[in-house]
Amino acid sequence: QVQLMESGGGLVQAGGSLRLSCAASGSFFRINAMGWYRQAPGNQREFVAVITSGGSTNYADSVKGRFTISRDNAKNTVYLQMNSLKPEDTAVYYCNTQGVFSGGGPWTTWGQGTLVTVSS
Repeated sequence: QVQLMESGGGLVQAGGSLRLSCAASGSFFRINAMGWYRQAPGNQREFVAVITSGGSTNYADSVKGRFTISRDNAKNTVYLQMNSLKPEDTAVYYCNTQGVFSGGGPWTTWGQGTLVTVSS
């Protein structure tokens, strides 16, 4: 099994910054994509950013230029640096990882979520 431990959420004023972290642990062969999603109250979960094992990144239009996703493969950890935060960024942020077990089967796992609140 694969477990994800998220951290870094909190309350910040508009224009401020936060850094989210998500560390994967367990028994697996490889992690492929690592990404972040978010869900605001009353809304569906939406894509925020993703980074592949090779370092290629993709972002939602709403966060381009403000958020940066990165990963430390040695620590099996993905980060989301969030700058110039806006009240509309308020949401529960979920980490998502995809990979391959030692036996060859694929997996995808979600973190428990971390709340980010941006005050105006």
